[in-house]
Amino acid sequence: MISSKIEVVPVILAAGQGKRMRSTYPKVLHPLAEKPLIDHVLSAVGELGITDPAVVIGHGADRLEEHLRGRAVRIVYQHEQLGTGHAVAQALTLIPDEAVVLVLYGDVPLVTSGTMASLVALASEGALAWLSVHVDDPSGFGRVLRDDTGAVTAIVEERDATPDQRGICEVNTGILAVRSSHLKRWIAALGCDNAQGEYYLTDCLALAVAEGVPVHMQQSMDPDEVIGINDRRQLAEAERTLNRQRVAALMSHGVTVRDPARLDIRGELVVGQDVEIDVGVILQGHISLGSGCYIGPYSILTDCDVAEGARIEAHSVIEQAQIGAGCRVGPFARLRPGTKLAEQAHVGNFVEVKNAKVGPGSKINHLSYIGDATLGADVNVGAGTITCNYDGANKHHTRIGDQAFIGSNTAMVAPVEVGQNATIGAGSVITRDAPAGKLTLARARQATLDGWKRPEKPLKE
Repeated sequence: MISSKIEVVPVILAAGQGKRMRSTYPKVLHPLAEKPLIDHVLSAVGELGITDPAVVIGHGADRLEEHLRGRAVRIVYQHEQLGTGHAVAQALTLIPDEAVVLVLYGDVPLVTSGTMASLVALASEGALAWLSVHVDDPSGFGRVLRDDTGAVTAIVEERDATPDQRGICEVNTGILAVRSSHLKRWIAALGCDNAQGEYYLTDCLALAVAEGVPVHMQQSMDPDEVIGINDRRQLAEAERTLNRQRVAALMSHGVTVRDPARLDIRGELVVGQDVEIDVGVILQGHISLGSGCYIGPYSILTDCDVAEGARIEAHSVIEQAQIGAGCRVGPFARLRPGTKLAEQAHVGNFVEVKNAKVGPGSKINHLSYIGDATLGADVNVGAGTITCNYDGANKHHTRIGDQAFIGSNTAMVAPVEVGQNATIGAGSVITRDAPAGKLTLARARQATLDGWKRPEKPLKE
């Protein structure tokens, strides 16, 4: 969090087209771990307790406006893309002179709130705080120039750099913080006499040096933090980087990850102790894993809660479901939205459950579909059972009482109710309520026809 005595206004530059993405979408709306790039930046800003950042948009403005609608942001338009200095200038009219401006980029999604806070702290004392990083290959970046004493003198863009300057490995990230009054003065003095004919924000650094304003070039200790996304390759690299960070954090909380390279975390995860995650698992959206859970190989979990001691066996797909303590799911099970399994329930191989409540200790172990249903406690559902919940226009509900036994290959045509401790004979088609404590059968009588012969193929000549 940043001191409430300082007014900080982030300016997030998001007007670029991103031609190298080869996409009709604005670059900053491309997903990183299932969340648009710009949302990662907004989340980091939110961690500082800052509201109402200014977002500068241009290319794809309609889509960006729609995406940002309802958010606590101020939208600023850059109708012509004339460089980073020009982009920041569009937002400065909204910002008081005494405020600190924090310049960020919608396509640099991994910068942390801690880095932002340290830049703001320096800027609040009157300095120009700029973030740089040392890289092995500086190609494509602006170079940070220093004098013989090591003091920063300027930043030169690669296209304007001399061969000697291009050999410098300390590069500009573009991320900075400074008093608004300084930035307004420097941007007003910018020219566009350079290789791209643009107004470079980086030229402000030389103007600060000329005025004697203190310049703090803060070096990021993590080059991955300042990864910029310009093409699909860089997007994939950022995905792997973010995933490595999340998996490392998960293991630091005591989770056993069988192979960190084969776990994908694409959302927000809350975990208990002694959780074990096998290979090939994908976790998306908001996931909660209670203590002692096991997630089997190649399972996909989306927006679900798994209580303590539950086991998700291999190749299960779970979406918007609640799984109670000690439950067993899979292998090859599918739990669709609205599924709620009470403690110790079992959903076995090749079973699909949708919008259903399964009571404690109940078992649906094989090859069944249970949709739009409520099952009581200790119900046993035989293999091949289905609830016929859809009549072609509307969904209908099936209710099954405690300790009911549903024989294999049963079809229950909803709306229908099976009473407590009822037994349904295998192969039945249940169209009316089945009373409690009784055996109900609904199947054709078996017959054997004497003299019947199986058809035979004619002999070939």
